[in-house]
Amino acid sequence: MLDKDVGIIIPAYNEEERLGQTLETLKKIHIIEDILVVNDGSSDRTGEIAQEKGIKLISFHRNRGKGYALKTGIDYLDNSIIVFLDADIGETAGEVVKLIYPLLEGRAEVTIGKIGFTPGKGGFGMVKRLSQRAFKSLTGKECTSLLSGQRAFKREVLDKELLNYRRYGIEFGMTVDLVQRNLRILEVPIDIRHRITGKDYRGFVHRGKQFWDILMVVVKKKVEALILRRQTNV
Repeated sequence: MLDKDVGIIIPAYNEEERLGQTLETLKKIHIIEDILVVNDGSSDRTGEIAQEKGIKLISFHRNRGKGYALKTGIDYLDNSIIVFLDADIGETAGEVVKLIYPLLEGRAEVTIGKIGFTPGKGGFGMVKRLSQRAFKSLTGKECTSLLSGQRAFKREVLDKELLNYRRYGIEFGMTVDLVQRNLRILEVPIDIRHRITGKDYRGFVHRGKQFWDILMVVVKKKVEALILRRQTNV
C-alpha cells in the first residue's frame, strides 16, 4: 500500500482568476492529504477563494515574496511528501500525480515538472540559455526544467536553506543546491498549462527580472566556491 501522506503548497499572489479551478482539481485527487494556499499579500479575492473552497490558508498583509511564502508553508505542513505548485494551472493541476508517484515508489527524492515548449509563446530563450549554461558550469550536470515551479519533495530532504533566494532565482538556486547535495532528482514530463508571458512590454520586464535574479544566484555561487577553495588551500 502506497503512503498517501501528501501535502500541496500553493504560493499565490493575485490569482483569483484561476486559483479556484486549480483547487477544485486538486481536491479530487485521492492521494493528496492537505492543500495549503499561502496568500502573499494579494489585493484581489485570492484568499477568499481559498476559504470558499475549504482550503487551508495563510495570508500575509503585504507581499513577502515566493521564498518567504514557501518557507512559511513547509513550517505549517508535516506531510511525508511536499509538493510546490503554481496557483494558475487550473484543471491541468491533475498532472501533479506524475510528480508524486516516483516519490511514493522510491524512485526519486525530488521530482521536477518538465513542461513542454509552446510554439509562438514566451520570449527569445535568453533566460533559459543563461540558466542552463550556468547550471552546467556550477554542477557539471544538465537539467532542462530549471525554472519549473512544479516540484515534489520527500519531506526529509526539504529544508528552508533551499529557499534562500530572491524572487525568480528560487528554482534555479534550489536546483543547484539539490544537485550539490547528491539527491536523486527526476525530471518528469507533465502537461501543465499556465499563463505564459508574451513578447510585450510586461513580458520583457518579467524576463528581465528573471535574468537578473538568476545571474545574482550564479555570482553568489561562484563567490562561495572561490571562498571555499581559498579556505581549503590555507
